[in-house]
Amino acid sequence: SGEVLGVAGVPLLTLTTGGNVARAPRNAAGLFHTAFLVPGRLELAQWLAHAAHNNIQLEGASDHLVSEALYLSDPEGNGIEIYRDRTPTEWTYHQDGTVAMATDRLNLQELYNSAPQAAFAGMAEGTALGHIHLQVGDIPQADAFYRDVLGLKIMARYPGASFFATGDYHHHIAANVWNSRGATTRLGNMTGLSDYTVKFNDQSALANALSALEKHEIATTKTAEGWALRDPWGIGLTLAA
Repeated sequence: SGEVLGVAGVPLLTLTTGGNVARAPRNAAGLFHTAFLVPGRLELAQWLAHAAHNNIQLEGASDHLVSEALYLSDPEGNGIEIYRDRTPTEWTYHQDGTVAMATDRLNLQELYNSAPQAAFAGMAEGTALGHIHLQVGDIPQADAFYRDVLGLKIMARYPGASFFATGDYHHHIAANVWNSRGATTRLGNMTGLSDYTVKFNDQSALANALSALEKHEIATTKTAEGWALRDPWGIGLTLAA
């Protein structure tokens, strides 16, 4: 139950509440940001103009080489990223298969000036949940879970962060310790991220992940949506195909 948010009938985010909720401290494991991927630069510019006209406070704007991104937070401090990808032919891959990423300044005025004059009518059809970025307590432990157990590839590293993906995407899941180094398991009543779903494109990848979970004696529960479990910091996730 809860308020389901999405685009063109596709659910992307569910908001829930409950009694005895405690505001998650900034250094707790959990959500760093939820990242909504818009179809292109035109749509990113249109959203920026919408934000400016409604006095929405941005917290950052970056050119990551593979993408251009705008950052803000909701009233409870949950991080949000709105971004567009450059075409993969513009990305630079290293010999080891990782992709070049950076955090350069994004020219907001130039982006704003490129926005169409049409009134904003909500997020464009085709907008998707591009990736999720987590706060964790330890990067080697995150690598061991997301790479070695779930089978994702490390596509990039920053100091204190790893970026994981399937295929050749820059990242579907990221994990950092910038605010949360040494964080322990989340409390169940904390605000922030309750759980998310990782949907594999093929059954064999899912089967491999389930086999690795069993080998590492990580408990899973079969649900109508897939296999539910918790990561080393108590963040809920469901594996599906």
